[in-house]
Amino acid sequence: MANDLLSARDAAQRLGISRATFYEWLASSDAGTFMIRGQPETIDYFQGGRVGQGRIRIDSAEVERLNELMRVQPQPAPVRPRPRRKAFPGITVPLGRPDDR
Repeated sequence: MANDLLSARDAAQRLGISRATFYEWLASSDAGTFMIRGQPETIDYFQGGRVGQGRIRIDSAEVERLNELMRVQPQPAPVRPRPRRKAFPGITVPLGRPDDR
């Protein structure tokens, strides 16, 4: 199954996107502007025909690779130390009881 060639419709279905979006991804990949999760990627696929205008086929392993690139892995939020306040911003007078004069 790792070397099965899928049609554009089957590949889009496995990726969970529309066929039109899949074609946009291929065009972006050809132009070198395709990104997944902020990382530039390329998509390897086959296109038949004498001048490259035939049906698109993509290896099922490539579809699985794209699926793994889209996987979200939760990251714990960084623990920030609490700020220590030694002064009161905006207060310009000395604190405490006023002197009896």
